[in-house]
Amino acid sequence: MKSTLQDFLQYLSREKNVSPSTLESYGRDVSQFLDFAAGRGVETPDEFRKPLITLYLGGLKAAGRAAATINRNTVSIRAFFHYLLKERLIAADPTLEMEAVKPEKKPPVILSLDEVERLLAAPDVSTAHGLRDKAMLELLYATGIRVSELVMLDAGDVQTALRFARCSGSGGKERVVPIGVIASESVEAYLKSSRDKLLREDKDEPALFLNSLGGRLTRQGFWKMIKKYAKEANIRQDITPHTLRHSFAAHLLEGGADLRSVQQMLGHADISTTQMYSGIARGNMKEVYERHHPRAR
Repeated sequence: MKSTLQDFLQYLSREKNVSPSTLESYGRDVSQFLDFAAGRGVETPDEFRKPLITLYLGGLKAAGRAAATINRNTVSIRAFFHYLLKERLIAADPTLEMEAVKPEKKPPVILSLDEVERLLAAPDVSTAHGLRDKAMLELLYATGIRVSELVMLDAGDVQTALRFARCSGSGGKERVVPIGVIASESVEAYLKSSRDKLLREDKDEPALFLNSLGGRLTRQGFWKMIKKYAKEANIRQDITPHTLRHSFAAHLLEGGADLRSVQQMLGHADISTTQMYSGIARGNMKEVYERHHPRAR
């Protein structure tokens, strides 16, 4: 089944053009489910039944996993069995009519302007790693892009002179977002004084943000980094990289930006997703950004 899983992931990458982060989630979720099934003697496609899947998902709930996590696992497992059915490796799909867990609606964590300032000031810019971290934090807050989009940026995707970044969202859909002066200056400082120090001479790496080995920094690496700086900045809230995305949107809307412009910058397909940040007005996206974002100058 593990070899079939690899075929499934290749299919998603090749035919469905899913993002690397989504591909990673599918692989992890299905692999853990297959390990669970193997532990109960189920190892071939035609042996899987709905009660086994229900038992597995119920176990996640009993273990205290969040509704969003259980739903993500449900989607991953369902997609895997859809693939097996498509490839005629099973005669019937055991995930049909499986109900998703009702998600818990929690308000997004929004940092205050003072908390954002403390977080962005935390990196030690006298070091190569500090310059990189400063640039990443500034860019994330300046653009509102997802952390998966941030770490997938290549060096040519950010034009500091023109002050815009090009990123690929879910499904490979590309969008261009404006960048403020402060973030542009931070990225320029990183490119000028830090990136070459992190880049290994024997590596041809296009990634904008590099780890200590000269390769592309991962989401996990950035997650650890932002937790570290949140602690140093004495931020008591439990923040994640997505917190800066939430704060970006909320601060723009609090400053009077219109909902449609913020939707475009966030890359939301449906404006109802953006509405949780509330506030409606009118304006050009770039003008709105420069007028209302706290660090756009």
